[in-house]
Amino acid sequence: MPAPVESLSIPALVHGTALVSRGEAAGAGAPLLVGFHGYGEAAERHLAELARIPGSARFVRCAVQALHPFYTRSEEVVASWMTRFDRERAIADNVAYVAAAVARLKAASPGSERLVYVGFSQGGAMAYRAAAAAGHRARGVIALGSDVPPELGGADLAGFPAVLVGRGRAEQWYDEGKMTRDIEMLRGKGVDVRPCLYDGGHEWTDAFRAAAGEFLADVCR
Repeated sequence: MPAPVESLSIPALVHGTALVSRGEAAGAGAPLLVGFHGYGEAAERHLAELARIPGSARFVRCAVQALHPFYTRSEEVVASWMTRFDRERAIADNVAYVAAAVARLKAASPGSERLVYVGFSQGGAMAYRAAAAAGHRARGVIALGSDVPPELGGADLAGFPAVLVGRGRAEQWYDEGKMTRDIEMLRGKGVDVRPCLYDGGHEWTDAFRAAAGEFLADVCR
């Protein structure tokens, strides 16, 4: 009979990276646009996408790098937010990491209290989690090609910010059924949800960027 196996949970300090770019028109007290990349992407790519959103030049833009890097076959360093392994602890670690990143960002940008979270694909779940649990009041969440994390279904979302939900008509992963369920759940909890359907797949498009720009202008007036 094999010997029993015990699992030990060992806290460890891991350093993450957040890339920051001040928009050309971002003055004192500029709003903050904090984003989370998708699986197998890096912060540099996401920061570039944030800069392509119309009106983002008025923001201090920040792309947070996921804590779990790995190599692609071409030896590019990319990252993942989490897997199903030790999921609950990973969620808590990620939320604490984002909370610390936003606190640093605010300290470096005095007066910048207007905050919007943006997430693409796997990073969309982080945008929702940050708005719900990172402790920094947000004006909005922009989620592209990403479903609402399941734990929010049982959470009290009173005071949750407005949400722009984006899905390409050719999207295969975040399909129509998932989007409909998310919208119904969020609206049932009193959240202002604004759907955006566009021609395309699991990707950023000019149509969605335009919708995101309009959303930012509205929630950060």
